[in-house]
Amino acid sequence: MNPRFPWPDERLIKAAQDGDVTSLTTVVMESQPHVRKFAISLCASPQDAEDAAQEALIILYRKIGTLRATGALASWMFRIVRNECLRQVRLLVSRNDETTAGPEASAEPSAEDAVLHRLEVERIAAAVSALPREQRQVLVMRDVQGLPGRTVAHALGLSNAAMKSRLHRARAALRDALAVPDQTPDRAIDPPAGGDPRP
Repeated sequence: MNPRFPWPDERLIKAAQDGDVTSLTTVVMESQPHVRKFAISLCASPQDAEDAAQEALIILYRKIGTLRATGALASWMFRIVRNECLRQVRLLVSRNDETTAGPEASAEPSAEDAVLHRLEVERIAAAVSALPREQRQVLVMRDVQGLPGRTVAHALGLSNAAMKSRLHRARAALRDALAVPDQTPDRAIDPPAGGDPRP
């Protein structure tokens, strides 16, 4: 923890939970540097980090009363920021899917297809979120946001070759992560009548 910016103390948090507006404002202000640091380390781009930090601070302001233990502020804020970063990746992946779908995709998907698609989007978002920060940034900027390679390299302060190398490693890591099947219990599937029971 940075001694220059300590987390708010428990007494202040308790006063904020009890409705003291001055204490609540102080809690939000003292939490801000930590929340921004979390967001920068977790989100894919500086803009996403800024958005996630703002959203997390708004949630802190509105819902501090739901915090069960005053000593758990840091872990609560970390979870809020992480969830917000994941939500942003899901939105980007979703939007990217919608723009790449052709006119034939305009038919309403079945409920089962919609659920499967949502689960797949969440699996991809979780895999992207689990990448190291440097890989996550380049992958989201290049493949999800569709920014040109030179723009991505410039934004990240990299040479074009270094950006391509980092992107290659990110894509390989994502491919490996998605190749591992979900850790859900196998469901028994009845073989077709008279068919071979093997898959």
